Amino acid sequence: QVQVAESGGGLVQAGGSLSVSCVASGTATSFQEMGWYRQARGNQRELVATIKSDDSTNYADSVKGRFTISRGNAKNTVSLQMNSLKPEDTAVYLCRFQINIFRAYWGQGTQVTVSS
Repeated sequence: QVQVAESGGGLVQAGGSLSVSCVASGTATSFQEMGWYRQARGNQRELVATIKSDDSTNYADSVKGRFTISRGNAKNTVSLQMNSLKPEDTAVYLCRFQINIFRAYWGQGTQVTVSS
């Protein structure tokens, strides 16, 4: 089993920056992919950014150039640096660790609120 826990988030004014981090603990020793997703109230969950074991990254068009995903040296941590935040970035941000296409684990999420 793998436990996933996010940290960071909070309230920031538009144009500001915020960072969220996530750590996976448990029996898994490597992950095929790690990623951040978000879900705003009343909306479906959407992909924000992912990073694979080869360090290749993928971003949603809405966050390209503003957000940066990175992995920690321990390979069981992933962070998301968010700059130039907009009110529409307000959402619960969830972390996902994928072991393979059949097994993935989610965190509980952390709230990010951007005020105008």
